[in-house]
Amino acid sequence: MSDSINHDEGREFDETPQENNELIEIAELSKKGYQFLKENRIGEAEQNFKKILENDPENNYALVGLGDAARKRTAHRDAVDYYKKCLVYHPGNNYALFGLADCYKALNQYQKAIEIWEQYLLHDNKNITVLTRIADAYRKVRDFRKSKAIYLRVLEMEFDNPYALIGLGHLHYDFKEYRDALHYWQRMVDAQGDLVDIRVLTSIGNCYRKLKQFDQGVPYFEKALAKEPENFYALFGLADCYRGTGEPQRSLDYWNCILDKDPRNKVILTRAGDAYRSMERYDEAADYYERALNIEFDVYAVLGLATISRLQGKVQSAIESLKRLVQNDAKNYRLHLELAQCYLAIGDRRKAEETLQDFMRLGIRNPHIQDLMSKIQNQ
Repeated sequence: MSDSINHDEGREFDETPQENNELIEIAELSKKGYQFLKENRIGEAEQNFKKILENDPENNYALVGLGDAARKRTAHRDAVDYYKKCLVYHPGNNYALFGLADCYKALNQYQKAIEIWEQYLLHDNKNITVLTRIADAYRKVRDFRKSKAIYLRVLEMEFDNPYALIGLGHLHYDFKEYRDALHYWQRMVDAQGDLVDIRVLTSIGNCYRKLKQFDQGVPYFEKALAKEPENFYALFGLADCYRGTGEPQRSLDYWNCILDKDPRNKVILTRAGDAYRSMERYDEAADYYERALNIEFDVYAVLGLATISRLQGKVQSAIESLKRLVQNDAKNYRLHLELAQCYLAIGDRRKAEETLQDFMRLGIRNPHIQDLMSKIQNQ
């Protein structure tokens, strides 16, 4: 299935070239202009279309062609002007409507894009490319019902349409319906086998991560990595899955693969620090946390250092550090949890309870906070 509309299909001039030399020239300029666009010779295409407008300022082929050229240059606002001008002279021109809607989508003006695509459907209500674009736009504005209905309409027309399956996967994923997302993305794998896009594989892996079924996510990230050995999302997914299955060394291998290419990624530095810490390699963990902090302040790097301090018996230092963090990030349950652990480490159960109660007063329910509170109260 093509993801674009061929501007050359079905275009005929009312007069034959023999009847008018000017029309012969316009037809030739138009043909060459669209050929230049296909070859990405955008400047030459624009020259041809502008020559047409010198003799025929309302020419729809030239106006749409200039809009397409501007869109290829990502000058979407310029493209909008050309498409709109065409629609003034030629209301309902499918090519101008399609281009205009795509521009609004690129400018994140999804509601406008939807309105234009719906105009397009008045002329061609079975155009799968347009239907999937409308569904995508409804997904972007978080209209779950309309988006899903249109994707399903596409699947009725074409059972395994890849754009509809991918879109439905993203739609359910965005609304945290991970099992439904898996269903549609798995259909992509079943339909395309080894040819399936790497992004589908990492998306399936991410669903399993969200469901905390880390062992089931691993094979999909491994398949993605086999296709593209340095893919960030596959490396990150594998590292995080092994973190989830309690295999810090394997996790660390993949964090470090990312750091080999991106040594100043502070999020990955803190994750690697966590892996070293869970293996009780505290000096190496502290080194990674410090490297992250040398790039930019990171709350999890400071939290990691505080946790190391507690584990090494420097509890008071950890408490002071964590109290400062809590003041600036009161809704972060991990900070309250670690601070409570610090108070327990020095035998101050009352302070530990107060710390957890401070978090609970925010009205946020958190199972980790509640579990620790129960343990303290049942001691």
